Amino acid sequence: MSNIIIKDVKKTFLTKDKEVVALSKSSLTINSGEFICLIGPSGCGKTTLLNMIAGFLPPTEGKVFIDNKLVTKPNSKRVTIFQEYGLLPWKSVLENVLFGLECIKVSKKDAKETALHYIELVGLKGHDHKAVSELSGGMKQRVSIARALAVKPSVLFMDEPFGALDAFTRYKIQDELLRICKEDKPTIVFVTHDIDEAVYLADRVVVMEPSPGRIEEVLPIKLDYPRDRSSKKFEETRHEVFEAFKRANDESLR
Repeated sequence: MSNIIIKDVKKTFLTKDKEVVALSKSSLTINSGEFICLIGPSGCGKTTLLNMIAGFLPPTEGKVFIDNKLVTKPNSKRVTIFQEYGLLPWKSVLENVLFGLECIKVSKKDAKETALHYIELVGLKGHDHKAVSELSGGMKQRVSIARALAVKPSVLFMDEPFGALDAFTRYKIQDELLRICKEDKPTIVFVTHDIDEAVYLADRVVVMEPSPGRIEEVLPIKLDYPRDRSSKKFEETRHEVFEAFKRANDESLR
C-alpha cells in the first residue's frame, strides 16, 4: 500500500501556435489502500493526471509524491493496466503473467507458483497454457489483471480497463478485482467514464471538469461492500455523483 500526494500539478502542451492547458492546477491526497475513481468527460484531464501520477508524464508545474518520494519516472512497484491489455499475444496466459515477475527478477520456482496463484484468482485456472490470441476480450483483461497483481504492486493505475467489454463481463471482472484487492490491498487510481462503475468500485469519486481539465469535486462513497446496484442507497449515491458530474459539465459550458 502507498499514499499519494498530488500538489498543485498542472500540465500544458505546446502546439504549433499556442499553449494548451490539459490540466490546470490540481491537488489531491490519496490514502494507502484507497480505491479512487477519476470520472469526467473527454478532455477533462483524467488520463493526463493518471500518467503524471504514474510517472509517464512530468508535470509542467507542481509535484507528485508517493510514499513521500517525488515521482520522476515509472516504478516496477506501480503498475498500469490499459484498455488495450498490453499482452504478448503469441505467448501463453502463464508466460504473460510470468513476464512481469521475470522483470523484477523473481526466482523461476517462486514466479511460477505466484503466476498460477493469480491465474486461479482471476478465474482462469486450466487456461494457463492457452495462447492469449485464443482468448475473449474479458479473459484477456483477466490476464492483464493477474500479471499486474502478481508483482504485488503498491499502486495500481487503471485507465478505462473495462471500457471495451460487454456489461455482463464488466460486472464479473469488477467483482473479481474487488475480491482480489481485498486480499492484497494496493492503492488504486482508476479512470472511467461510467458513473455506475465508479460508485460500485470506489471509496471516493473524483469528479473532473473540462476546458481546461481540473478536479472539481471529491465525493466519498458511503456504501458497504459488497455493493448492490439495485439498492435504494446505491441509486441515491449514483444520483449524487451524477449531479456532481452534471454541475461540472454545466460550469464548463458557461
